[in-house]
Amino acid sequence: MLNQTRTIGFTAAGLCVLLLTGPVLSGDLEHVNVYVSGADGYNTFRIPTIETAPDGSLLAFAEARKHNAGDPGTGKNDIDLVLKRSGDGGKTWSAMTVIEDPGDRWSAANASTVVDRRSGRVWVFYIRCKPGRGTHQARGGTDDMQVLARTSDDSGKTWSDPIDLTPVARDMSDKRWGASVNGPGGAIQTSKGRLIVPVWGYPWRNFAIFSDDAGKTWRRGQCVPGEQTGDECQLVELADGRVLMDFRQQKGPHRYLSVSEDGGQTWSPVRAGQTVTPVMCAIERFSLKSAGAEQDRILWTGPKGPGRANLVARVSYNEARTFQNERPIYTGPAAYSDLTILKDGAAGVLWERDNYKFITFTRVDKSWLEPR
Repeated sequence: MLNQTRTIGFTAAGLCVLLLTGPVLSGDLEHVNVYVSGADGYNTFRIPTIETAPDGSLLAFAEARKHNAGDPGTGKNDIDLVLKRSGDGGKTWSAMTVIEDPGDRWSAANASTVVDRRSGRVWVFYIRCKPGRGTHQARGGTDDMQVLARTSDDSGKTWSDPIDLTPVARDMSDKRWGASVNGPGGAIQTSKGRLIVPVWGYPWRNFAIFSDDAGKTWRRGQCVPGEQTGDECQLVELADGRVLMDFRQQKGPHRYLSVSEDGGQTWSPVRAGQTVTPVMCAIERFSLKSAGAEQDRILWTGPKGPGRANLVARVSYNEARTFQNERPIYTGPAAYSDLTILKDGAAGVLWERDNYKFITFTRVDKSWLEPR
């Protein structure tokens, strides 16, 4: 079903799933299950990405893994890129739309999103993998694993055909460089209007691709220097216009941070980020004094641990140098998360819950995040 979308509704056989999609209370927060593993003919839903569309609706992307919970290229899996929309701030969600089903045993995965403020166009970046090909199996100089983008000019209701950004996201002449992967999540538009997408490659490297002409052309920046092994990266613009990359460590107790002073073209040596198990975490600009807020704030979410458990939110008031005000979002198994800022200024968290049984949405207000 290449280059097509389709909508999947609930059936009588899925009635039991409906009982699992209502709100779940945890402390003083309400959680809404957006995706339920086993529903709509898919074994597992993973890798959440969330965006606030220009019309205020919420767009929740995920990987729909058909046969098992495995990543692209493993276990003869078949993975589709899917979307649900919410028009009421995350209280209820639409039937599922398949943005891309690339074919039997193929994968469409790892969404990153950004809204171009000038045009209102929504971008989604993702990877497409041939059967049996993934991060470790993709061959350099081939199209085993592509970086693609689609756009929407109606807040996610319809989507363009894919745009192939593989030659930008990877040096096709480098026979060792088999894979480039965006995000997941974490693409941004800077205050100057540049669209920037965080990307990681295998063998391990982290960098960004960017556009200064609303996506007509794209360029690849230099890699973060050093020998660190890291992947799964997100971006946030700092108050002074620099760009911070927060990315996952492959081993060790903390994430990596690197800063670009030229909009993603070059990067500083890394420093230690938040202490957390190797896992995808989210970082997002929550408030900005220059935009009228009383304080600069950056929001971060990830599992406190041990391991992939106990999701928390932390706030930085000094542009990600330190974080504080740790707030428990959920006590129990919790893994990947992504963040968006809602039209009313609250934050929306889309995250994996209970050993990948659910992808769940949680709204958190400023009053909940602030010191008490």
